[in-house]
Amino acid sequence: MPPASVPSHGEAGSPGKDVRSDLHVAVDSRSAGGIEIQLESRVAPYYGKAIHDQAKEVLGALGVEHARVSIHDQGALPFVIAARIEAAVHRAGLGEGRKALPRRTAPLQPSARDRLRRSRLYLPGTEPKYFINAGLHGPDAIILDLEDSVHPAEKDAARVLARNALLAVDFGAAERMVRINQLPLGLADLEEVLPAQPNLILIPKVEHPQQVLEVERRTDAVLSAHGLDRDVWLMAIVETAQGIENVFAIATATSRLVGMTIGLEDYTADLGVVRTVEGHESLYARTRLVNAAHAARIQAIDSVFSDVADMEGLRRTAERSRTLGFEGMGCIHPLQIAVIHEAYAPAPAEIEKALKIVAAYEDARQLGLGVVSLGSKMIDPPVVQRALVIVNRARAMGLIADRAETASTPAAGRQGTKE
Repeated sequence: MPPASVPSHGEAGSPGKDVRSDLHVAVDSRSAGGIEIQLESRVAPYYGKAIHDQAKEVLGALGVEHARVSIHDQGALPFVIAARIEAAVHRAGLGEGRKALPRRTAPLQPSARDRLRRSRLYLPGTEPKYFINAGLHGPDAIILDLEDSVHPAEKDAARVLARNALLAVDFGAAERMVRINQLPLGLADLEEVLPAQPNLILIPKVEHPQQVLEVERRTDAVLSAHGLDRDVWLMAIVETAQGIENVFAIATATSRLVGMTIGLEDYTADLGVVRTVEGHESLYARTRLVNAAHAARIQAIDSVFSDVADMEGLRRTAERSRTLGFEGMGCIHPLQIAVIHEAYAPAPAEIEKALKIVAAYEDARQLGLGVVSLGSKMIDPPVVQRALVIVNRARAMGLIADRAETASTPAAGRQGTKE
C-alpha cells in the first residue's frame, strides 16, 4: 500500500453509454475521511442501495478505509461489480494481496476426461455481457479467453473478472475452460483462476512439451496451496510450424493433457500464406496433429471458422474436419454451435449400420464364436471397433437411447463418449 500522504488513482471497467452488463469504477485514495461513493446507474431507483452496499463490502474486504470511489453502472451483476472494484483498487496501489471473492452460486461439476468437446464457445475475457447467457446456447464448453481477445493493458482486470465468473455464473452443462496467455504471463493467470476451479486450461502457442509441463507444475502447485484435490485438464493449442514438428512430443507430455487443437490464423501467418476456406495450405499440419493426437489417445480439436455469416461454409468445413479425424471445433459465435453439432454427428444410416455390426459382434461373443458375420459378410475387428466408436458417439449426443454399457472393442483403443 502506498504511503497515506501520497494519493493514488486506479480505474477499471468499461465507460460509455453503449456499455451493457458492465460498469466503470474510479478509485482515489486519501489519507482520511473514510469511504465516499458516488454512484450513477440507470437502475439506481431499484438497485442503487444494493450496489452502494456491495461496493462498501468489497472495499472493506480489500482493506480500503479511506477513498473516493466513482461508479458508473450500466446494468452490471454483482460478480462484475466486485471484479471491477477489485481491479481499480489494485491499480490504485491499494489492497495488496487481498481479494474480494463472490460466493460460489453455480454448481461445481467435474469434467470427464473423454467428454464431448464438439463445440467450445470463446468468450472475450473483458466482456461480461457475453458470460451471462453463454450456457443457454448449449455449447459443449465455454472458453473464458484471457489471451487474444484481451488488450495487453487489460490482462490484470480480465483474469479477476474470469475468476469471478467461474465462481458466480452458471454455465449449465458446458465444460468451463480458460485460455491463459502465453508463458510466462499465463502463469499469473493460473494463480488467479485455478482456485475458482475451472475444468480445463487451454495453453496457447505451444511449441515444445516443456511448456505443457511448466503449466502442469504450476497447476499442481496452486491446487495444492489451496487444498484442492481435483482434476484440471490441459489442452495445448499448436499454432506454429515449430509446434507442428513437435506435435507428438507435446501430445504425450503428460496424462493431464486431454486434447490438442490447432490455431490456423497464427499457423498460416507463420507460414506466410493466406488461410482459405478449402484449407489446402494447412492440410499437412491438421492431419499430422490428428494422427499424433489419436496415437497419444487424446482428442484432436480443429480451429475456429472465422466467418460468422457463412453458415454453409462452416458446415462444409466441419464435415471435412470430421472426415480427417477431428472431434470438434472452436466457436466464435453462438449461431455456429448447432451447425457444428450437426456436422460432427453420425448420419442416421451410419448409426443404423454401426448398431447392426455391434449387435452381430455381441451375439457372436455370447455364443463364443471367434468370427463375426453380418449377413453374408465377415466383419473384421477394426470394423467392429469403428462401429463401437460411432455408437458411443451417437449415444453421447443423445441420438440413440442410452444404456449402461456398450460392448468393449475387440482391439485396444480409446473409447467412450468421444466426439
